[in-house]
Amino acid sequence: MSSAQDFDLGALDRWMSLHVAGYVGPAEVVKFPSGQSNPTYRIDTASGAYVLRRRPFGTLLPSAHAVDREYRLMAALHPTGFPVPRPLALCTDSQILGTDFYVMDLVPGRSFWDGALPDSSPTERRSIYEALIDTLARLHSIDPSKVGLGDYGRPGNYFERQVIRWTKQYRASETELIQEAERLIAWLPKTLPKQERFGIVHGDYRIDNVLFATNESRVVAVLDWELSTTGDPLADLSYFLMHWDMPHDGTAGMASLDLESLGIPTLAQMLNRYAAATNRGNVPELNWHFAFNLFRLMAIVQGIRKRVMDGNASSPQAEAVSKRVRPLAAQAWTWALRAGAT
Repeated sequence: MSSAQDFDLGALDRWMSLHVAGYVGPAEVVKFPSGQSNPTYRIDTASGAYVLRRRPFGTLLPSAHAVDREYRLMAALHPTGFPVPRPLALCTDSQILGTDFYVMDLVPGRSFWDGALPDSSPTERRSIYEALIDTLARLHSIDPSKVGLGDYGRPGNYFERQVIRWTKQYRASETELIQEAERLIAWLPKTLPKQERFGIVHGDYRIDNVLFATNESRVVAVLDWELSTTGDPLADLSYFLMHWDMPHDGTAGMASLDLESLGIPTLAQMLNRYAAATNRGNVPELNWHFAFNLFRLMAIVQGIRKRVMDGNASSPQAEAVSKRVRPLAAQAWTWALRAGAT
């Protein structure tokens, strides 16, 4: 972590005294080094530890970095017992810290960045991945309308509106012509899959956005809801499972790993477990969904690249991440070809 010099700590202390029940200052703040989207900070005080997430400073793309949506989503899920941090207070007055932000409880737990889980035993690896897919199935079993999220996403075909959204986001941050991206932009809207189910979609569900209990393979918090919405749960499922085909580079990707010897379930085993937990007789072939999710990831990384060029990227790793745009476009088009593109 690094010391927070991004905003007025006195202003934060005064605001928390008024809006966070039981808060006792002063606050000592450090910034988490990870994360490419909303800058995140740990706040330590006499009354306990908290986490603050804010929008980045500077000019942003429309609808991006909506911390108010994150806050609303967690406020809806927390009373159900679903593992999210308890949201404490939201600030939409940019005069306080210079941008919108919210404060939530800090949840103690373990985070894993390497999908191979090199420090775990085969038994623990299997139980961790089973807990991940079970938690995703649990999320997709929640009726949005019963938790006050019936209007959280726009109506209509989820993938149609998502293709439109990410095409716009990509165009808004485009810095060069990439042929595979152009082919995807033309092909995806012509081949939209039929939506069969409707639920809460996390939008970025992967192992490094989940916290586990310190001494057991139990999910204690699902984090980073910036891309959450309502729509087709297969978007989340395919995004999570595409990491089985992503390069293993010390992050969530697991391609080329010997899953059996590591104790990690295969993609087919994860699909079967999810189908059983969500009462689906079968899960359709997901090649189109993999192509879409890689296209969406390409658009997100293109946004990071643009922020690097504009000088307002939130993470020191942003420049390295921004170089993945072309490889992601090529990989997405490979899945499109498997799904029937020509």
